[in-house]
Amino acid sequence: MPQVAKTKLLSNESPEISIGKRISTLRKLRGLTQIQLAEIIGISQKLVTDYERGRLHLNDEMIKGFSIALQVSSDELLGLSDISYRKELPLRYMRRMKEIEALPEAKKKAILKTLDDLIRANS
Repeated sequence: MPQVAKTKLLSNESPEISIGKRISTLRKLRGLTQIQLAEIIGISQKLVTDYERGRLHLNDEMIKGFSIALQVSSDELLGLSDISYRKELPLRYMRRMKEIEALPEAKKKAILKTLDDLIRANS
């Protein structure tokens, strides 16, 4: 059972780079909602919110779960090493790509053809 944070741990981190902030940032970089992240890990969306806001401390299983779900090392998640930002599409593109993937094959081809035409016209 997750434990509510009762005391602040001593840290040389500034609040802008807390573990919760890193979780939130990485989640958004991966194009995930809190609900989607919660489903991957197997916890509730409320717990994801509580971890992101620093209301709960991460235990070893949660560190492992978040690291796997967010595709980073535990050191990156905990701030012991810099996050190796992988060049990824912005969130708005990721969401659209997921929507396109759900379409029937004929519609996907039509969208890709339209994109190709627009790219060629603007090159």
